[in-house]
Amino acid sequence: MDNLIQRLKALSSAEDFLQFFGIPYEESIVHVNRLHILKRFYQYLHRSSGLADLGEVEMFRAYRELLLQAYGDFVTSTPAQEKVFKVFQDSEGRQHVSLSRLRDSLDDKRRAAAA
Repeated sequence: MDNLIQRLKALSSAEDFLQFFGIPYEESIVHVNRLHILKRFYQYLHRSSGLADLGEVEMFRAYRELLLQAYGDFVTSTPAQEKVFKVFQDSEGRQHVSLSRLRDSLDDKRRAAAA
């Protein structure tokens, strides 16, 4: 198990994880959704119980299934629909910032830079 965890720690991109687990993927989907896929994979891992009790082969299979599920979420859906990140959870992904608020923040930055 420790060997698998150490190997996973060396991976850095969604493509690395998908290749490591032997999951075929479409580059155009991963290119747009790589962070969403990894975040969803992380969420699935934390929701799963009993993973630490598995042997290395069983753990590999379980992790592979969870990553496949995370990737599949974005094959059939969009980041806005899946709402993995807070920006999509807040106000249905729409944020409102008034022009006066932007102007005020710019003035604050100018004053701070001048001081």
